[in-house]
Formats: sequence, structure tokens, C-alpha cells
Amino acid sequence: MPIRTIVKFPDPRLKLVAEPVTAFGDELRALAADLLDTMRAAPGIGITAPHIGIARRVVVLELEGPESARTYVNPRILSASEETMLHTEGSVSMPGVTDEIRRHARVRIGYQDLQGNERTEEAEGLLAVCHQHEIDQLDGMFWIQRLSKLKRDRLVKRYDKLQRAT
Repeated sequence: MPIRTIVKFPDPRLKLVAEPVTAFGDELRALAADLLDTMRAAPGIGITAPHIGIARRVVVLELEGPESARTYVNPRILSASEETMLHTEGSVSMPGVTDEIRRHARVRIGYQDLQGNERTEEAEGLLAVCHQHEIDQLDGMFWIQRLSKLKRDRLVKRYDKLQRAT
């Protein structure tokens, strides 16, 4: 499948709320395959359709090698632990910079698979962080919005400097 162009920060499309997927067919499967190939080329461990400029609620994660790739359609958080954790995050749309974000340590999500079947998943640690990060993106919240203004401003300056250097 083709590797798609990744939308880069501060593109306003990254602030759009993604629309729910209602058609489960060849077009959705092709989008999921393109997302996987694009994420691997970035490289990254998670990507959403908005990262390639498509405002649809589709997430692909691959945390433990090629056999671990999973597609989540219309994902939503059903419950989250009170316990939190700090984890270093970044984005394929803002390569080269990372920072620590506080997230729930465990989540339960609901989603649909590529055939439209309803599923649930319990996640903790890195998987829980990834679900929260990507669902935020589907809701139009870019990850740096979770940082304090001071940290966000510093990170954006670092990113701008990196972009000018390339």
C-alpha cells in the first residue's frame, strides 16, 4: 500500500474532530493498510487517519513488531484508572521532539474492528498511553496541549529550530 504524506504540526487539520466511520469495506481496509505502512516508514508506534489528513476515527498501533499491528475503528475510552503515570510521548506529525505526559495507567476502550464488530480491550502501561494519545488526536487534541504553556512553548521552539535545520 502507498505511504501517505504525514500532516505536520501546526497544520490546522490536526485540531479537527474526526468523524465516525460508518462504512466497513474495502476503502476502510485500504486506509488501515496505508496507515500501517505510513506509520512504519515514519517510524512510529501509533498513527491516526487525521495524521494523514483524513478526518476519520481510525487508529493503527504496533507496539511489539509486525505481528502486533492492530486497527481500532471508532475507539473510545469506557473507563480509566485513578492511578496515573508519566510517559515520554511524541508524534509522527512533530518528529524529533518528545516530552513527558501524565496519563491514566489503565484504560478500558470500546472500538470496532475492520468488519464493524464491537470489541472492548483492557490496556495498561504503554498500550494504555497509546490509546489515550491517539483518541485525543481523534478528538482534535494534539498531544502537546497536555503540557503546561511553558513546556509547550519550549517544545514548539525546539521543533521549529529542527525544522529550519532540515
